[in-house]
Amino acid sequence: MHALNAHHMPHFSIRLALASIAAITLFGCATRSPMTDIPEPVPPPVKPQPVTAQYEAQAWSSLPGWTGSGLLAAWPAWLESCKVLEKQSAWTQACRDAKALSPKTELDVRSYFEANFKPWQISSSEPSGTKGLITGYYEPMLTGSRSNSKGRFPLYAVPDDLLTIDLGNLYPDLKNMRLRGRLVGNKVVPYWSRADIEEGKAPLNSKVLAWIDDPVELFFLQIQGSGRIKLEDGKMLRVGYADQNGHPYKSIGKWLIEQGELKASEASMQGIQAWASSHPERLKELLNTNPSYVFFRELPKQTGGPLGALGVPLTDAVSVAVDRRYVPLGAPLFLSSTWPNDDSRPLQRMVIAQDTGGAIRGPVRLDYFWGFGPEAGLLAGRMKQKGEVWMIWPNNAPPPSSSAINP
Repeated sequence: MHALNAHHMPHFSIRLALASIAAITLFGCATRSPMTDIPEPVPPPVKPQPVTAQYEAQAWSSLPGWTGSGLLAAWPAWLESCKVLEKQSAWTQACRDAKALSPKTELDVRSYFEANFKPWQISSSEPSGTKGLITGYYEPMLTGSRSNSKGRFPLYAVPDDLLTIDLGNLYPDLKNMRLRGRLVGNKVVPYWSRADIEEGKAPLNSKVLAWIDDPVELFFLQIQGSGRIKLEDGKMLRVGYADQNGHPYKSIGKWLIEQGELKASEASMQGIQAWASSHPERLKELLNTNPSYVFFRELPKQTGGPLGALGVPLTDAVSVAVDRRYVPLGAPLFLSSTWPNDDSRPLQRMVIAQDTGGAIRGPVRLDYFWGFGPEAGLLAGRMKQKGEVWMIWPNNAPPPSSSAINP
């Protein structure tokens, strides 16, 4: 749910895996000098170092804005997280204490967290260090119909031929990684790309949940990961992420910048929509630069925000999507950033890690959930800020580490 987000677990592209094998094979072949015909030594391929996270314990007083961080607004979201976390030993006592507390003031909440937790600043092994990227996402409203007519575009459910292989069952180091593809004969091959699906190569006609009026809004629905569709009979359909085709997400905003069509400052969601509106003849070319394709499921009627990856409803301006390799789902965090398009206005508050996203990769990388509707969309589409993040970690748990987060 994206600032681009698609709510699913990280995946490996089969095509990328095959390309890597081919590259290793290529580097393993010795070359010959045209002068001597003597094989020259070939250095082994350089294996890229995996990105790691560092966690540094800090005092509460070091968190900028901690004493005015809107803790009371985050409390209901924290209680939602506890419905899942209380089953994990590291969080059990803190969640029991939270359920027994009925805070009336910011001080009540602050005292609870300071008594039960300690802040650990997160940094990346990448050059960015403690400074990461903070984007935004929201729940959009679309219009459509249950029936097809000219000028409408299909919103697909998960196709029957999509295979999902949990790599963590075979390789513990690949926990939370999934491989997606389809079966041809007795071989697993990459699933159809966006271009393939749009051209009708995939057998998906019977899997349409609804028909959407605007193809660009449908594309951004796939990035956000959830949304509401106002049907022509006035009824409301709520949909959420179900699965993905296994191809890596590629930013259409970045592609427009590389093509010289937009400046970096113009490549917001609104800027991309405006470009698409003025270049309808290039719309297919633009959208197909992102081979990733998201499939949806119909959600039951409910109040509040959409369900995140944690399985609880998201809370406006509190819930965030994280990379679960470095931040455990459900954990409270403290964010120090700035408002969209306004680096002079601090955005410093407690947030709760309740979602994931395909584009959310790295230790200091958050996608901030702004809520539902056009106003939330404006904020989400413009948000691309730098920020620092502290993990609020239980006192009675071992220090945070990759093994503690993903035991």
